[in-house]
Amino acid sequence: MELLVYLVPIAAALGVYSWRRHRLHVRSLRVQQEALGAGLIEPASLHPVINPLTCIGCGSCIKACPEQPEHHVLGMIKGKAELVSPTLCIGHGACRAACPVGAIELVFGTATRGVDLPRVTPWFETNVAGLFVAGELGGMGLIRNAVEQGRQAVEQIHARRPRGGRELDLVIIGAGPAGFAASLAALERRMRFVTLEQESLGGCVFQYPRGKIVMTQPARLPIVGELKLRTTSKEELLELWNSIAHKTGLKFNCRERVETITPDGGGFLVRSSRGEYRTHSVLLAIGRRGTPRKLGVAGEDLPKVTYRLIEPEQYVAQHVLVVGGGDSALEAAASVAEVNDAGSVILSYRGEAFSRAKPRNRERVAAAQRQGRLKVMLQSEVERIEPKSVVLKTGDGVHQVVNNSVIVSAGGVLPSDFLRAAGIKVDTKYGTA
Repeated sequence: MELLVYLVPIAAALGVYSWRRHRLHVRSLRVQQEALGAGLIEPASLHPVINPLTCIGCGSCIKACPEQPEHHVLGMIKGKAELVSPTLCIGHGACRAACPVGAIELVFGTATRGVDLPRVTPWFETNVAGLFVAGELGGMGLIRNAVEQGRQAVEQIHARRPRGGRELDLVIIGAGPAGFAASLAALERRMRFVTLEQESLGGCVFQYPRGKIVMTQPARLPIVGELKLRTTSKEELLELWNSIAHKTGLKFNCRERVETITPDGGGFLVRSSRGEYRTHSVLLAIGRRGTPRKLGVAGEDLPKVTYRLIEPEQYVAQHVLVVGGGDSALEAAASVAEVNDAGSVILSYRGEAFSRAKPRNRERVAAAQRQGRLKVMLQSEVERIEPKSVVLKTGDGVHQVVNNSVIVSAGGVLPSDFLRAAGIKVDTKYGTA
């Protein structure tokens, strides 16, 4: 009898545990099958690879994922953790830190899709001593991670900087998330530095469409401390950054494009569109999309073709074609469709599914389709662009559609020539760290 007093609660606890594990297995399997069925199998950036031989099935990685429970990125199948929704993973990296047995490795690319990245050390230094990379160029598209990389890179540069002998300790190139955080860190440490930005404060964030949600997680900035931001729009974030810059006295050289970086007697000579800077170190905090990827078709040089959307309202009552299958393309198509009552909007993508886009953007596109505001043409390609029309090639033939404007959102080209000219080696990652 006394033995039963102990066995019954244990049996009950084991029963509840087994039931929960089974429920998690069923849900994870369902989510995985849905992703496979929709063709959503390619991670967009940094993502985990889990070693099933090492994994003990504790579920710590699932609990640590900041996307849970809104999105089931990680799941448990047959007692082992798996990446069940690859396209929903945006590279937080919290899963690896939470794994108690080191079963998770964070990698870029897959066996079928390579990702070009500059070669850097764990301290963000490239193969060229004194030349560092942080943020999106190094694979960190997530704003919070880019901010943290910018701060850490400056700490490394500050710790090893020589004393005197140069005009500057550091030239920061780019005023996006990584560059902004790096500039604050350099200001905090009283370094001699300048930040150059070819466009405006915000870098790639400044180029996003109006109203785009750019941050959903808190971040920590030098001098300022933790920013407890949730569902923060582009405008709100830029307003905050401008406010911080004003309060701290932080300066940026906007509209100044860097042309070359060359070794110069133990440091670097940075030439820009406005002048020259001699510095001990350089931090590249630029984006990967500085040069838009073009379609390479006849008529692409027409004035009606653009490579980013800023204001959807400028396309009201127009016949608009958006080209691309990533988040920027879906956001552009949905944003224009939502305000375009008198015209028409077509979203053309050569793939079978929007495998690289976030669920929120796929839902916006689906809603616009249901309302009759947007026509989606998968497995289609632009054959040529004419002044008043566009010719699209699909599986069932060639179609000519009336058109006033074309928005190409096909991503950007890694600035490989610029990197090679600076001596930086670029590696293609196929599912490797």
